[in-house]
Amino acid sequence: MQLHGHTIAVCSWSLQPAGMADLVSKVNELGLQHVQLALGDLVMLDDKRKHQELGHLRAAKIQFTGGMIAFAGEDYSSIDTIRRTGGFVPDDSWPLRLRIARQAAALASEMGMKHVMTHVGFVPPARDPKHAVIVDRIRQVASILAEHKLDLLMETGQEPAHELLAFLSDLKSPNVHINFDPANMILYGAGDPIEAVKLLGKHIHHVHAKDATASSKPGTEWGSEVPFGTGQVNAARFLGALKEIGYAGPLSIEREAGNQRMADVRSAIETIRSSGK
Repeated sequence: MQLHGHTIAVCSWSLQPAGMADLVSKVNELGLQHVQLALGDLVMLDDKRKHQELGHLRAAKIQFTGGMIAFAGEDYSSIDTIRRTGGFVPDDSWPLRLRIARQAAALASEMGMKHVMTHVGFVPPARDPKHAVIVDRIRQVASILAEHKLDLLMETGQEPAHELLAFLSDLKSPNVHINFDPANMILYGAGDPIEAVKLLGKHIHHVHAKDATASSKPGTEWGSEVPFGTGQVNAARFLGALKEIGYAGPLSIEREAGNQRMADVRSAIETIRSSGK
């Protein structure tokens, strides 16, 4: 599906599929052909089961806007807990998560993907002694992906846009870019998503269509995720800002709350259809 020059996709994890056959069924029901695919569970399968699961995707000719990896042990119960447990920051989880990233890169390459997206974790400020450690870790991950001709996409939200821009400058890794999620900017209390789009500009290589409302204590307590078009992102302004920076890549609909996922994704499609006029 193409709307206003963008390929419309859905994040596989948003549909909570029982397996790849179920994912294919739900994607077809939505009238879509493109998916941003969660890789974490797939890389944990034995070769026979993985071949069977990937076979469903290949037979259905599902196309991918990219892959995603998340990690066991990441605790999103509060902003404080994910700050301590997220991404490549925790020391005790680093070796295993690096290994998973390596396996995900091989799988993404096998499936013909161009990038793998993840939350890299809360990056310590430049004055923090651990800043250099995290920079080095993410360079290592980026280097592994580069071996497979893949980009690493860091998802927005955990840092304000200007800090993320500074971090990209520190990394100096040519295959590291941004997966822009406007709702996360609001959920984490990290700033105005429209202004962030304009600041990050050319670094944005993939976009989530996702919405949220802010908490009364931004940055300390979570905001609330809501169906795209019903929160504070302002879909029309958001799509306009993407057009202004020249972004013509995919819009992958993400919904991580509620029990009406299919209906919410359909609603998001209609919001994009009407907001881009």
